[in-house]
Amino acid sequence: MKPYLIDTHAHMYADEFKDDRAECMERALNEGVGLTILPNIDGTSIPEMAAMQVRWPEQIRAMMGLHPCYVKADYRDQLRQIETVLRNGDFVAIGEIGIDLYWDKTTLDWQIDAFVQQLQWAEQLDLPICVHARESLPEIFDTLESHTFPGLKGVFHCFTGNMADVERASKIGNFYFGLGGVITFKNGGMADVASQLPIDRILLETDAPYLSPVPFRGKRNETAYTLKVAQELAKIRSAELDDIAEQTTKNALKLFNLQNVK
Repeated sequence: MKPYLIDTHAHMYADEFKDDRAECMERALNEGVGLTILPNIDGTSIPEMAAMQVRWPEQIRAMMGLHPCYVKADYRDQLRQIETVLRNGDFVAIGEIGIDLYWDKTTLDWQIDAFVQQLQWAEQLDLPICVHARESLPEIFDTLESHTFPGLKGVFHCFTGNMADVERASKIGNFYFGLGGVITFKNGGMADVASQLPIDRILLETDAPYLSPVPFRGKRNETAYTLKVAQELAKIRSAELDDIAEQTTKNALKLFNLQNVK
């Protein structure tokens, strides 16, 4: 029997899965991935994500937020729509939110404004945040440190920082760090950090359909591959797979206040 795993970040509602989404969810169960948490992107991703919650109520939980790559000129309208859905739904986190300076640096001011507004929602609703930080950790930290958000908690999704970044994040709030397929990449540079992170601060994720772990690198990722991430983490830390699964699942249950799971 495979250990129980939680994929804390997967876009399984994406068009890449439109032809075999049900088969993917079945494979996830077969690989021990009993729960998958979906991060929202923008207003257009809400309907399919909601449909997955209805179809797989035991396997799916969802976040609600505006992804920084989708912060455009109409972002205030997007935020209003997303806030309405958030306040009238059942979501385990605000996400994914943050700053992305890989694709478009010109929207930085808008991204920061959207980030701060969603941080305020997290404070008001006592929900964790899921932080997207691509080439933007300094800006993320500066934003978090320049505002006061009591009780701030969350996860740095697809964490690619170093141990100094871990220390800085830990001084700001109650943060966890999401590890995915990158830790399986030969030149990914994350094995050393994965070996040093406190085990009670690690979450497993896939970011499906992106960042597939070896041996699927370059192909479509899916939530079932959480097992590959867990196996690699166990290898890096010279630990038993069951122990990695038990602790990372415990971490996810705690951060997202997950009820009626397993």
